[in-house]
Amino acid sequence: MLTVDFSRFPIAPGDRVLDLGCGAGRHAFECYRRGAQVVALDRNAEEIREVAKWFAAMREAGEAPEGATATAMEGDALALPFPDDSFDVVVISEVMEHIPDDKGVLAEMVRVLRPGGRIAVTVPRYGPEKVCWTLSDAYHEVEGGHIRIYKADELVAKVREAGLKPYGSHHAHALHSPYWWLKCAFGVDNDQALPVRAYHKLLVWDIMKKPLATRLAERALNPVIGKSFVVYATKPHLPRLADAGTGATEAAAK
Repeated sequence: MLTVDFSRFPIAPGDRVLDLGCGAGRHAFECYRRGAQVVALDRNAEEIREVAKWFAAMREAGEAPEGATATAMEGDALALPFPDDSFDVVVISEVMEHIPDDKGVLAEMVRVLRPGGRIAVTVPRYGPEKVCWTLSDAYHEVEGGHIRIYKADELVAKVREAGLKPYGSHHAHALHSPYWWLKCAFGVDNDQALPVRAYHKLLVWDIMKKPLATRLAERALNPVIGKSFVVYATKPHLPRLADAGTGATEAAAK
């Protein structure tokens, strides 16, 4: 289940892609399939081991085109082990709501993204997330849990403040919001409640079969109750030194 819409955020063969806070690797796998040179990074060593196994299985099955590469590594989002301008693309999906220093994470992403590069940021949407917090303290008051809820304009402002230029946004996963409301209402660890089990079966069916009816329903509901908010942005090119020098000379002449 992808949160980033790759029709709005295209990945080209050979793109250097960082999936920051990759989790189980869903976006990293998709970028790998599209021929990118992918680095999937997360602080969770167990998840990184699983992502590495899946990368190996994809290579074995021929799921990635020739020239694509994939690496899974453990690391800290606030101290990325890469030089400046290392990546063409950075994806950070459902991560920033967990990190106290979200501005520090944005600064690191901007540092390792090349000028002209693109970034996709996804976080839980304010409205559906607020319902979850209201229904259940256990939903967010856990170690490593969500520590903030972003409003859309707040996230866009932080992206701009980091030096990026937003160019698009949307909401995603409307059908998942009621599932999490049910989970919070019946207990986040209670997977046996009948409404929770029934709705989970619906979601699995939808993900596996992708029927037109639920695709259309989700598309219509995303602006209303979409579970995630997604922002796309670019890192502007710096003025060329030659241009800057010309401007200074003209100013002096005046």
